[in-house]
Amino acid sequence: MAIIKKVRGFTPKIGKNCFLADNAAVIGDVVMGDDCSIWFGAVLRGDVNSIRIGNCVNIQDGSVLHTLYQKSVIEIGDHVSVGHNVTIHGAKICDYALVGMGSVVLDGAVVGEGAIIAAGSVVLKNTVVEPHTMWAGIPARFVKKVDPAQAKELNVKIAHNYLMYSQWYKDEEGES
Repeated sequence: MAIIKKVRGFTPKIGKNCFLADNAAVIGDVVMGDDCSIWFGAVLRGDVNSIRIGNCVNIQDGSVLHTLYQKSVIEIGDHVSVGHNVTIHGAKICDYALVGMGSVVLDGAVVGEGAIIAAGSVVLKNTVVEPHTMWAGIPARFVKKVDPAQAKELNVKIAHNYLMYSQWYKDEEGES
């Protein structure tokens, strides 16, 4: 069973039809929309400030979301995929964005709608990633524009695939 922990008077609020892996941790001031999945070893630590997550978001294995006390919050839009072992610290990730595996997105950064952060990238503090662009590297830099329709199709497909994967686990739990 996932760790869901109240801290400083804040109890996480989990939307409908969400999947929380057995060792996922959702702590404090976290509000999550519907159809989300938080995978194995992921930590959403809303102890020092708020984390807000939209609908149909997947936070994949080993990712960590945290903020700065009284300084930064996390906002994640709808249909966002956060890859394995990503760190998001006090940033905003807009609808239909994809944050690739092993990336780091730092305080005050904004990842625009339909943007793609390539695996292993580091998006520095206060960086603005324009909508429908791909960024890569350390530090992350603009690589190219991305066709909005293609980006949305890709990111919706990934988000919906993770919703399907989460159902597999729910089905197994229901059979026991």
